[in-house]
Amino acid sequence: MVGLRLPGGGMRKRVRGIRSGMDDQTIQALGKLSEALETIERARGHLYSFHQLTGHADFMLDEVISGLREAGHHEHADRVQRDVLGRNVLPGKWTFEIVELYDDTYYEVFREVERAAREALAGGRRHQLEARMKRERQRLSAAAYAERDSRSG
Repeated sequence: MVGLRLPGGGMRKRVRGIRSGMDDQTIQALGKLSEALETIERARGHLYSFHQLTGHADFMLDEVISGLREAGHHEHADRVQRDVLGRNVLPGKWTFEIVELYDDTYYEVFREVERAAREALAGGRRHQLEARMKRERQRLSAAAYAERDSRSG
């Protein structure tokens, strides 16, 4: 382990040689795995949106039923109440159960697989592909500034 000095005087430990020991294929593969996990995070967010929007719509039906009854449309109010209010969105499932099943059977497993690969191959460090891109882009930027400064001086 090597200690790295952080801004503010703190120290962070990193495994010696992991950065230099990671080949391009490993960095690319871990980058794709990280991107896939980020996509799953977005999908999960959409699933939570589905859950919240569906629940909100169901609660709106209380007003719909009352409004139809007040307007004298009892048959339509009865149908909304009987056929839609509190209805399962999938056989036997409300949206919270879908979210829970997704989390337990897919999301948590995906996160654990990504974490295990990152721990084993990159010493636990995240976003190695992006870190490499940052270094390269900043190197290009610094070179461009140096070139500009040398021409203007």
